[in-house]
Amino acid sequence: MAERVLANFDLERAIALRWAMRDIVADRLKLTPLKPDDLQMLLELGFVEMRDGAPVVTPDGLAALE
Repeated sequence: MAERVLANFDLERAIALRWAMRDIVADRLKLTPLKPDDLQMLLELGFVEMRDGAPVVTPDGLAALE
């Protein structure tokens, strides 16, 4: 189901959101900071949550990456 949610976005936006989640998982945020709009969208989708001030990909977000 998570994968279908990203299908609702245009291709560029879906790719950007997937890469944002990959950057969070790989702990690359110092090298490639998240765009505020991408973070907000991922939070609204439930693919990311904030823990101790840092974004963490949720199980739904991980499922969308598969």
